[in-house]
Amino acid sequence: MKISTKGRYALRMMLDIEEHQKDGYVALKDIAARQEISKKYLEQIALHLSQCGMLRAVRGYQGGYMLARAAKDYKVAEILAAVEGTLAPVSCLESPVNECPRREGCKTLPLWTELSRVIMDYLESMTLEDLAEGRVKPQ
Repeated sequence: MKISTKGRYALRMMLDIEEHQKDGYVALKDIAARQEISKKYLEQIALHLSQCGMLRAVRGYQGGYMLARAAKDYKVAEILAAVEGTLAPVSCLESPVNECPRREGCKTLPLWTELSRVIMDYLESMTLEDLAEGRVKPQ
């Protein structure tokens, strides 16, 4: 599993909003400038996160984005999954039912299953608030 630029930028954007929304809605142009990310790229990410219900958006002069709920209520796994889709380390674990024709005799499947569990447990244990406060939990 490799987290794409989209996933990394989504986390940075959510953290930036969390930090700056105290003054109201946060404009994408300001996030883009602070994070040194293309505004166009952030628009795509923001639209997706808004459609998923993670961000509230307001158009116009005083418009921008705010978190839809408190930072402590966002799991890192949820944010990444919203923009990345699956977080599975191998394709046979991408859906709830493993449809791989080799699954019965696959000696590596337990490795990938456990790796997936460890990754998800870790990402589920971290909140946006943990990242904002610098509380990254070493395992």
